[in-house]
Amino acid sequence: MELKRAYFASSATEFLACSEDSVLGALTASSEFSVDPPQRNAWLEEIRLLREVLTAFASAEVLLEFVVPRLGKRIDAVLLVQGAVIVLEFKTGATAFTRGDMEQAWDYALDLKNFHETSHHRTIWPVLVITGAQGRLTKGELRSPDGVADPSFVSADRLGELLQQMVGLRVEEGLPDGAWESGRYRPTPTIIEAATSLYRRHAVHEIARHGAEAKNLSCTSEKVASIIRQSRDASCKSICFVTGVPGAGKTLVGLDVATRFQDAQSELHSVYLSGNGPLVAILTEALARDRIRQERRDGRTLRKGEARQAVKSFIQAVHHFRDEGLKDPSPPPEHVTIFDEAQRAWNLAKTADFMQRKKGRIGFQQSEPDFLISCLDRHEDWAVVVCLVGGGQEINTGEAGIAEWLEVVRTTYPHWQVHLSSQLTDSEYGAADAIAAMTGRPGIHFDDDLHLAVSMRSFRAEHVSAFVRQVLDLEVDAAAALYLGFAASFPLVVTRSVDCARRWLRSQARGSERYGIVVSSQALRLKPHAIDVRSPVDPVNWFLNDKDDVRSSYYLEDVATEFQVQGLELDWVGVVWDADLRHSGTGWQHHSFVGDRWQRIHKDDRRLFLKNAYRVLLTRARQGMVIVVPHGAADDPTRDPAFYDGTYRYLRGIGLPEVG
Repeated sequence: MELKRAYFASSATEFLACSEDSVLGALTASSEFSVDPPQRNAWLEEIRLLREVLTAFASAEVLLEFVVPRLGKRIDAVLLVQGAVIVLEFKTGATAFTRGDMEQAWDYALDLKNFHETSHHRTIWPVLVITGAQGRLTKGELRSPDGVADPSFVSADRLGELLQQMVGLRVEEGLPDGAWESGRYRPTPTIIEAATSLYRRHAVHEIARHGAEAKNLSCTSEKVASIIRQSRDASCKSICFVTGVPGAGKTLVGLDVATRFQDAQSELHSVYLSGNGPLVAILTEALARDRIRQERRDGRTLRKGEARQAVKSFIQAVHHFRDEGLKDPSPPPEHVTIFDEAQRAWNLAKTADFMQRKKGRIGFQQSEPDFLISCLDRHEDWAVVVCLVGGGQEINTGEAGIAEWLEVVRTTYPHWQVHLSSQLTDSEYGAADAIAAMTGRPGIHFDDDLHLAVSMRSFRAEHVSAFVRQVLDLEVDAAAALYLGFAASFPLVVTRSVDCARRWLRSQARGSERYGIVVSSQALRLKPHAIDVRSPVDPVNWFLNDKDDVRSSYYLEDVATEFQVQGLELDWVGVVWDADLRHSGTGWQHHSFVGDRWQRIHKDDRRLFLKNAYRVLLTRARQGMVIVVPHGAADDPTRDPAFYDGTYRYLRGIGLPEVG
């Protein structure tokens, strides 16, 4: 069956032969929502305008209300003219061009270029059309190598003139009728976009890539769902461990499972839990804002407090779940809990210390994994714990790692079935010894479908996470070879200037693509560059607010650390590398700034946390990254140039080009 993404699609000749009422009827019939008079009038105005200008383009194709799949957006009109793709965003009645409207049109064009297969090799022109003014025309430049032009601005009376200018620039090979519309859509949404879409009850396979080169997220999601159903049907208790490289979609799998079983009245009701406070806060706020927008669009009002409360039944901070388990000894209402970043759960020492200081419970004898499993073990019939595990991402003192979960299951919960990712034995997960100790224990199952092998965060280059691992593991030749493979598609540069990095980030980003600066939480000698990691940043404002808000990442003033960005991503990232992690002739040197000087870090766990902090920072970018290694200052003993020069030479030696 031919795929139809537009409410209305035809050749220009067929469109001109149709009556206004028949086109309007097709749009109305295809709409998922009731069509109010303002929308009907806007459509009529667009139809009449297109009928005027398309008489000169009989060979064109016309697509109205083209659905940007799975992300809940529609492009007002797409024209296919001489092989080029023209994206039209109409603002009926508007008398001026706004930045937000311009970015909307640009975002649509970029979305098609990046994720719509039949648009990959097409010239794409984003056009903002206003109908409340006359005589306005500014054609965007075609300067980007990917073929997406800068936005064009035009008043309705000069739209035909603009189209003539565009099609005269370049003639491209056309496609058979309908072929462009039916091209596969392979989106790679941000975690915020993905969570929003899943919360609207889309499935994970609808918002994830489908290429043979990427592990199909739906396989892993379905595997977890099948373990849940099997545990329910067999009245048994199970724990499963899902692994994956940074950005592979572990959180996406967890959110998908939680939304599949979101009905609080169902015995399969699940809850997504995370110890990552910033991630929970950001997702909660993003989903609440989207819900309010959806309600407003439908003519209803919803208070933000109500919207947030509804989200909390879907996403919770793990500590809230833990505290409820302390207060109430009965089984929790959920039979299924999904713990994201399970490797960050607290060990016994940190849990006991917290319980004594904050809860008044002296002598508490359970680690956080032990206590969380015990809460689900209160169910008499069945329960499932899903642990989403990132390798090499423990970044704070007291984080137990995944070995603690396995040891607890082995010693305390022998009746639980254990489903393990086949990759959990890899060194980066630190679980090989714990798995070996479980040899001979019944109920152990290894499964390839519980591992996500390919990062999809950097959709321009899937091997960035592997490259970062090689850089941090000092595998110079391998890193250099891997970099050459993605250098053309994923801009990765170094500079000695923070101001140069800011300029680079602003110049790279288009539309509403988000950019920001991230630094290590131990980067305490960046104050001369107006970067103070001890100045508190609100991650919700930093990640969600727009370019007009000085608190947003766009302003490039407030910076985020590994604690605020773990599990999240930006399109373009600036990493400012301080003297806490230094490259020398013998490898990495690890330092902490105490008082008025740097001190060497000798404890292995703290050295690992610092290395992992940089691993997190260097794997946040979706489209490109600039790394800043400052010059230092000869007259400042805390910023001796020798602290920085080795790191700069190391990165340049791998092949990273310098800008500025």
